[in-house]
This record gives sequence, C-alpha cells and structure tokens, in this order.
Amino acid sequence: MSLSETIAAISTPPGRGGIGIVRLSGPQARSIAEQLVHLRAPLEHARARFAEVLDEDSKIDEALVTFFAAPNSYTAEDLVEIAAHGSPIVLDLLLKKALDCGARLAEPGEFTQRAFLSGRLDLTQAEAVRDLIEAQTVTQARLAASQMGGALSRRISPVKSHLLELIALLEAGIDFAEDDLSVAPESELQHRIGELLPPLTALEATYAHGRILHDGLTLAIVGRPNAGKSSVFNALIERDRAIVTAMPGTTRDTVTERITLGGIPLELVDTAGLREATDEAERLGIARSREALADAAIVLVVVAADELDASGNLREEDAALIEAVRDRAALIALNKSDLTAFSAVKTEKPAFGLPTLETSAITGQGITELREAILKLATGGAAAEPGMLTSLRHHRAITSAINGLRRASLAVDTHIPHEMVLLDLYDTLRALDSLTGQTTPDDVLNLIFSTFCIGK
Repeated sequence: MSLSETIAAISTPPGRGGIGIVRLSGPQARSIAEQLVHLRAPLEHARARFAEVLDEDSKIDEALVTFFAAPNSYTAEDLVEIAAHGSPIVLDLLLKKALDCGARLAEPGEFTQRAFLSGRLDLTQAEAVRDLIEAQTVTQARLAASQMGGALSRRISPVKSHLLELIALLEAGIDFAEDDLSVAPESELQHRIGELLPPLTALEATYAHGRILHDGLTLAIVGRPNAGKSSVFNALIERDRAIVTAMPGTTRDTVTERITLGGIPLELVDTAGLREATDEAERLGIARSREALADAAIVLVVVAADELDASGNLREEDAALIEAVRDRAALIALNKSDLTAFSAVKTEKPAFGLPTLETSAITGQGITELREAILKLATGGAAAEPGMLTSLRHHRAITSAINGLRRASLAVDTHIPHEMVLLDLYDTLRALDSLTGQTTPDDVLNLIFSTFCIGK
C-alpha cells in the first residue's frame, strides 16, 4: 500500500437507493473531486457543497460534496464524500471518472486501514468498525461502539504503563550493575508482577461472554416425535415458522430461525423427532437432527408431560436422550404441562438432573421463563461490560501476555538473572502491543482488513 496514492470507492451497498456515496482519500482527493462535479461554491473543510453531476456537458444528477482536510478526517488524509442519488449508473460514472483522473480503486477495508496506519485508530478500534457494520443486535452495536471509542485500549493502558516502569527498573539495574546501584529486591519484583496479573486475568475472563455476544449461539430443540418441539420453537420465535400437526413425525428436516435473546444472536434449530425411522425421508431428517444436536452450543430437550408414567417418571427414550446431553449446556422443557393427564399424576416438580421448566406452547405458560433460562445458560449470568474481549485474536494476545508474566514470576522465584526475567517481560509487552496493532505483522493486518467491505 502506498499512502501517496489517492483511492476511491463506492461506500454504500450495491443496488439502488435514495442516496449513494462515492468516497475519495489521499493527497489528490480534493482536486479529483473538483473534476468530477460542477460545484456551486469552493470546497471548505467540514462543509457540504451543492454540486451538479455532469456527463460530458449534460447534467444527470445533483449531489452534496463534503470535504474533510487532513488530518481532521476519518483517514487523517484529505477526504471527500460525494453523496448523489443511489443510482448504480451515476455512482459507477463518478467512480470511473475518478479513476480516469488518477485515483486508484480502493481495496477492501483500505479507508479504515489508512486510518489505522496514520494513528487515527488503533487496531482494536479499526476491528470495531467492521463489527459495528456487521452488528445484528443493538447489544452488538453498543459493544462495537464502545470498542471504537477505545474501551479495550483503555483497559490495558494502565497495565502497559506499569509494565514499562518495571522493565525500565530492571534495565537500569543491568546498565549500572558495576556501579553497585541497588536494584529492587525480589520481593518487590514479585509484588509488581503480581499487580499486573489481576487486571489481565479479569480481562481474559470476559472472552467467554464477549465471544457469545459477538458470534451468537446455536440452540438445538430435540426430543421424541409429537413432544411439541415445533410448537415450542414457534413459541420462542413468536410466529408459526414450523408446521405443527397432531401426527407424530411432521418435521422431517431441520428448520432454523435466528432471534435475539438478551442481545445475543441465537439460531434456533427445530429438529425431526428422534425415533426409529419409518421411511427414507424421515431417516435422513433424523440423521440431520443428530448432526444439529452434536453441533449445538445449547440443547433444549422437549419432553411431553402427558407421557410421564403415574409416578412422574420419563419414558426410556426420553431418559436416554437426557443422559446423553447431561454433561453439556442443556435444559428440559416439560411441554404440554397444561394437560389434565399431567396434572393428575403430578405431585411435585419432576427432577431429571437438568434444569427443567414446565411449559405449554399452546397457552404460553413457562415460555418467558424458558427464554430467561436459555439466556442464563448462554451467558452464565454475566453482563456485558466495556472493553470485553470479542475475538480469538484478542484472547490469544491477552493469554500470551498473562503467560509472559507468569514465566517472569517463576524466573524471579528461582533466582534467574534479571536479563532472563526481562525477556519474559518483553514478551508480555509485545503481546499487549499486538493487541492494539503496534507490533502486528503485515500479513496479519492484511488478513484483518481484507474482511472489510470495499469503501470502508
């Protein structure tokens, strides 16, 4: 990438719309923009100017042109945005003329990459731009906006500052060792290293919840035929998505729907009833059900309450299924609990070894509590917080930093020379710097920004 080049791209999604934007950034952005349109007034920083879009000498559209002078722009370069009507013909014409005037077509994410390279954003903030664009829930958008504001960087900044002070102390001790200057005793070194660990371990612990908020989860609804799986599925998504009949085995294939639960994207999978298949189509559906069961992060076992025996015991097939998911994140919906057949045998709430809720997909009984139980199982009861770790790259960097500190602590304990302790502390520093992009290799940067859309 050459920052001396001026780049251009259409920044709005493909297709037709009320407004479409062509964006330019680089040293020639202003001069090229002035050749693309006929301006009614000269461009001025942060001021929108009315302009006409011309094809040869004919006016084909009107536009608003906004100029942002370096370094007070998104990329910290001269940047121009031309907002015309969202006609692909008009936008393509503006882009083609920009390229003819000397601009280069921007690569995916190149505007944000330039913002990062210019120091306008650190890497966690740049990644948050992509996350905000891709957000599917308000909670995801809030989390991305928090990261864009530097929440994660602010959490590690005090740790990095104290780490640099410790490194400087040890470096000074080594440099002036022959002058018999005293270096901090091992107890003080251990104390200082120990102070750095808690904030990092607390940050590392946010990854489990942050990853779920960022990526979402899959929940498989499983059970025997006619237990009411599709009815519970429809009740959870609040519409009739799956076909429901009184005939067992209605669902022959998996049916999926994405909902938002407590800000978490949750993909619900309604599966075919698990039993000995009676035909080829049902056999294939049951095979897919077992695949969905194996892949799901959470399992909801639906049991027909009216099929419990007189003592409230499960049928053998239901008991076997529950036993198979006992060590996983799972819960039981004791469905059809409104039926007289269940009320007649019920003496107390059944205990099957997993969280169990009595539900009725017909009356809505227990559905709200079921949603709450699913959310609690998904999050472990944790709440979103500023500066959470949301990606595997973030988690690896913090884990690497923690491991570096632990190695340094062990080295101090075993009286290893301070030169070796410094190696571990520098490993920690590099890990923290890789999080914000100060020491991230070019191939990693290219991989990150290639996931952005063109024009951002």
